[in-house]
Amino acid sequence: MADALSAPMLFRLLIVALLANLALPALAQDTNQIVAVGKSLEAASRDLQAVDQAFDQPTEEAERRDLRDRASTVRQSVNDAVALLEPQLAAVDARLGQLGTPTPGVTEAPDIRAQRGLLAQQRSTIDSAIKRGRLIGVEAGQLVDEINQSQAQAFGERMSAAVASPLSPGFWTATLKAAPRDIRRVMRVTAAGVTQVRQALRDDHGWQAGAGLVVALLLLGPLRLMLRRLGRERLIAHAPASRVRRSGLALWLVLVGMLLPGFAAVALMQGLRWAGMLTPAWNLVAVCFVRATFVFGLVSALGGALLLRRQQSWRLLPIGDATADALRPWTWAAAGLGFVGVMLIGFNEAVGASYAARAVADGLLAILHCVLIAGILLTIGRLRARSAGGEEEAPPASHTGLALLSLACWLLTCVSLGALLLGYVNLSLFVSRMVVWVAVVAGSLYLLLVAADDILTSVFSSESRLGRAATGGLGLRGSAVDQLGVVLSALVRLLLVALGVSMMVSPFGSNVGNLFDQATMVAQGVTIGQITISPGAILRSLLVLAAGLFVVRGVQRWLTTRYLPTTELDDGARNSISMVARYTGVILAALWALASLGIGVERIALLLSALSVGIGFGLQAITQNFVSGLILLAERPVKIGDLVRIGDQEGDVKKISVRATEIQIADRSTLIVPNSELITKTIRNMTLANPIGRIQLLFSVQLDADTDRVRAILKDMFREAEHVLDDPEPKIFLDSIIDGRINFNCFAYVASPRDAYPTRSEMLFQLLRRMPAAGIDLGTAHQQIELLGLPDSVRGAKDTPGGLPG
Repeated sequence: MADALSAPMLFRLLIVALLANLALPALAQDTNQIVAVGKSLEAASRDLQAVDQAFDQPTEEAERRDLRDRASTVRQSVNDAVALLEPQLAAVDARLGQLGTPTPGVTEAPDIRAQRGLLAQQRSTIDSAIKRGRLIGVEAGQLVDEINQSQAQAFGERMSAAVASPLSPGFWTATLKAAPRDIRRVMRVTAAGVTQVRQALRDDHGWQAGAGLVVALLLLGPLRLMLRRLGRERLIAHAPASRVRRSGLALWLVLVGMLLPGFAAVALMQGLRWAGMLTPAWNLVAVCFVRATFVFGLVSALGGALLLRRQQSWRLLPIGDATADALRPWTWAAAGLGFVGVMLIGFNEAVGASYAARAVADGLLAILHCVLIAGILLTIGRLRARSAGGEEEAPPASHTGLALLSLACWLLTCVSLGALLLGYVNLSLFVSRMVVWVAVVAGSLYLLLVAADDILTSVFSSESRLGRAATGGLGLRGSAVDQLGVVLSALVRLLLVALGVSMMVSPFGSNVGNLFDQATMVAQGVTIGQITISPGAILRSLLVLAAGLFVVRGVQRWLTTRYLPTTELDDGARNSISMVARYTGVILAALWALASLGIGVERIALLLSALSVGIGFGLQAITQNFVSGLILLAERPVKIGDLVRIGDQEGDVKKISVRATEIQIADRSTLIVPNSELITKTIRNMTLANPIGRIQLLFSVQLDADTDRVRAILKDMFREAEHVLDDPEPKIFLDSIIDGRINFNCFAYVASPRDAYPTRSEMLFQLLRRMPAAGIDLGTAHQQIELLGLPDSVRGAKDTPGGLPG
């Protein structure tokens, strides 16, 4: 055997055996973890079977909600178990890959063979557990969907249930027939409650109920008023003088107005429980009382915070004092109606009221809700009519959307009344309560949106303490801090809108739990082909991209501020190197982010090849400018600081990017030229190779002028000029003698083309001063115009003594 194996093979087997021995403790630990996960899957399967069996029995709405929550919990637990096992399966596959495939005809060492068998068995166990977990998750999801469908079906049946119309004698006949039994039930529950209270008083437990009453009064009275005043004073003293004061005060008033009455109700009912004064039926009424108190506190405090009758400058809604005063009583009415509605439904359930009695109570609540909605709409309409007549200075906001909303409320009110008259009491109450419920949720959502925007933009502001610390300590720009506040505000407001929509549709059978279930499913990712995209992967990719861009920005800053200034390169070369480094870094950062998202380079290449046709046609101009920009940065026919002329425009090159080049012309405006124009068309670069400028002077003197004196004056002017160069030296030429005038043509050179125009202007000023002072007539050469091919009429007029007319 030893002869059959080569030295490399023996070395490989030795290394593998060593790795296998080192992996034995890890395998034992993984085995224990797999066993624990298997037990959790067994428990999840049993729980799911129990939920399925319970759902086979007739269930109420509350029971269905509980079953759906249990099934959702099972689905989440098995998904977590599968997510825990998948890395284990990958690790086992990696270990099997290290062992390699058995060589035919070669007997493996016993420890390697045992290790391979153990890993294969472990892989089979993990794979079976993963498949079973996925199957349980699918079954749990199907059960959740079935329960949701059952809830929707029950809701539809409840809405379609009809009784006799309240306008018919049958409705009232059934009510009167059930009245004696309902009265006996009420009397029995009341008598049991009175007996329970007397027994508690005989047992000297009344002090506990009294303590609960005292705590409730303290919460409702002194503590509530103190917290309202304290919140207002703290906001005025410490909050920045901005909108955050208004929204913060409104939010504080809502919290105090909702929580303090609710906690007072909790204290009162808990005192009665500790005293033993509540029977099971009255305990149900107590639970409804606490719930109704929270509803009353929320609606009343929300109305007060949004209207703020005595503080118009702090009011969030754009309405006047008259409108706030007119709408405030209706908020109290809505709060009272919500309290009565919850209490009435809870009392009917506690006493076991008949179906006829519940129909009467629901019909009464539907009518009261319709009256409330109609009263609010009529009040708003009256206020608008008064504002149209000029009787009110600050009318309610007039908008097309609000008008359509008012029309929809009127239609729903009519639908509710019509359904009630037809005997669909449940539908009538549902529609009318939905209008009020949506209004309450919309008001709460509006307050939360405004408060979130004001608070986040104030905290993350360049003028806040946090903003100044970030700009001073971390070196962030003030605009970056402001942008962070705006982005955080948008994200939080988006979440609030999603929560508000879920709360609005909750009476239809949806709730916040469903929303979170959907969010969990989305968080697990969406698989497209071989790529799984999830919010976590997207967030990771964004973080990687941000980190890459941060590194690129740091490298570019180091190049431009530290390294490149130490070189002998000009500004154009430095800009080229900096821009190439920047775009190379951006491309690498983008590739890195796509790789973290699960999109490899080969898929990117495949995508680019698929988009090549679109790039060739639809993006041809952009691609051409991009390539031209790279050519400009590499060859540098035009660089930053050059003085160029394009057509009739002349200016300095200020910036060269991969798409366009910015040129600042003489009037200080910026000319943006696509890079392809600089590559494919003719431009004049006046500072490319020899950046000196030339000036030219053209003038004439009379024929008898002293030309030597003229030349001497010109030499003195050139010698005294500040910007005229000695090398090349100025040139003075006698150009021609025409029509009794001597024409001079003079050239001089300056250090930069930018100095040519002002230097030429100064030379002309000197010429106009010195030549007349020397008695030399300065002028220009006469021009002779010869007209050829004239008509006979014009030629005849020319030959006449008067010449051409005009």
